[in-house]
Amino acid sequence: MPPPMLLQQLLLLLLFLSCWRGVTSSPTDDSVARTDHGDQREPGFEEQHQDSYSYPFPTAPPVDPFARIKVSDCGVTKGCFRYGKPGCDAETCDYFLSYRRIGVDVEFELSADTDGWVAVGFSSDKKMGGDDVMGCVHDDNGRVRIHHFYNVGQWAKEIKRNPARDEEGIFENNRVTCRFKRPVYVSREETIVDLHLSWYYLFAWGPAIQGSITRHDIDAPPVSDHMISIYNYEDVFMPSAAYQTFSSPFCLLLIVALTFYLLMGTP
Repeated sequence: MPPPMLLQQLLLLLLFLSCWRGVTSSPTDDSVARTDHGDQREPGFEEQHQDSYSYPFPTAPPVDPFARIKVSDCGVTKGCFRYGKPGCDAETCDYFLSYRRIGVDVEFELSADTDGWVAVGFSSDKKMGGDDVMGCVHDDNGRVRIHHFYNVGQWAKEIKRNPARDEEGIFENNRVTCRFKRPVYVSREETIVDLHLSWYYLFAWGPAIQGSITRHDIDAPPVSDHMISIYNYEDVFMPSAAYQTFSSPFCLLLIVALTFYLLMGTP
């Protein structure tokens, strides 16, 4: 039987070893503790975090290079002039023009059945000569550019100072169509008129050669029958020459008389 002193020493040694094991822990236990308590992430956090960078950035939707002209706004929020077949619109009329005020500018939309150019002139009378003209010209590269002209007699001279801005243009279905803005008020100059005043509008279109305009398609292009104010939104239709004959009151009366004569017969 060991002496009491030796038993006491053995008991102290066993107690010391048990306490030491309780204080220390293995690296595996420590990592488990950190996983269970120190990192309070939701399941799948790492996968979500990594996958968030794998998706491509969204691309912008395609933009229509030229917004179609709305004829339903004619006479309501903009003024319009149509020349051609009765019931035609901006895509079927021989010539179409619209105007509307936007702040300090006037926005114009022009379209014509041509592969060359379409224009509008601002005149103090109904005759060509001494007129401020804005034209949209289709060049050999397929682009439609806005040009500024001044009528010298029957000749349109291009002017370097161009008041047009926010220009858009397209050549499609054998039509030249464009949209641009121009200031209402401009500094006093012979070749540029103030649009807050009323003017006769000259409508013209025709072929172009290498981006240069040539003579208009018809000998007597249509002209507004009264001075136009940008503050009054009108919706005006003018029949083209092919439809003017039957719209004339005299011709209608002649047709009625001839029909009556044929029905009644000769005596």
